[in-house]
Amino acid sequence: MKEFKVIEVKRSILEDNDADAERLRKELKEQQTFLINLMSSPGAGKTTMLKKLISILGDKIKIGVMEADIDSDVDAKAIMEAGARTIQLHTGGMCHLDAAMTRQGIQEFGTSDLDLVILENVGNLVCPAEFDTGACRNVMILSVPEGEDKPLKYPLMFSVCDVVLINKIDVLPYFDFDMEKCKAYIHMRNSKARIIPISAKTGEGFMEWTQWLQEEAAAWTNQI
Repeated sequence: MKEFKVIEVKRSILEDNDADAERLRKELKEQQTFLINLMSSPGAGKTTMLKKLISILGDKIKIGVMEADIDSDVDAKAIMEAGARTIQLHTGGMCHLDAAMTRQGIQEFGTSDLDLVILENVGNLVCPAEFDTGACRNVMILSVPEGEDKPLKYPLMFSVCDVVLINKIDVLPYFDFDMEKCKAYIHMRNSKARIIPISAKTGEGFMEWTQWLQEEAAAWTNQI
C-alpha cells in the first residue's frame, strides 16, 4: 500500500506570517505608528481596561482602537462611547489576527494622526499567541478569577508578551489567588516580561501602566 504524504502546513503558514509581520513593523516604524497587540481570554477585562485607559490618557494623547471579534460590534460601540476612534474587524470565524489582517485594518482605519493604536485581539489564550500581528509590543491581561496557574497551562501566550497586566486585583480578597506564585510562573515562561497588577474598575496600578505605554510610544516614534 502506498504511503500517504504528510505536509507541515502550519510551519509554512507561520513562517510566511512572521516575515510579513516584520515587514509590517518596519512600515509602522516609518509611519511612526505605535501599535499594541492586546490579548486575553474572554472576560478578562480588555474592553473595560481600554475604557479606563481612554479616560486617563484621552486628553493627553490621541488613541485609536481596532476591535477584533469573530462577530458583533459590542466592543467597538463601547470604545466609541468612551471617546476614542475605533474600527471593528470581523475575522470571519478565525480565532486570531495575523499580520495581513492587521495591515488591512490599519489601512482602513488610518493611523497617521494617532499617537497610540491598540489592537484588541480575539479573546482566547491559544491562537492569538501563535500569530505575530506585526505589532510593536504585545500585552496580555490575566484576571484574578482565572487563577495563578495560567502561565503553566498556556506557556506560549506568556512567552510572547512584553507586559502582563494582572487585572481585577480589587477582588483578590474573594479568590484563592497567589500573586507571588503567579509572578514566578510568568517569569518561568518569560523572564523579561513586565508584570503590572491593575484594577480596570478602580484604576489601581494604572499610573505604572500608562507611564510604560507613553515611554514605549515615545521611544518607538523617536521622541526620546
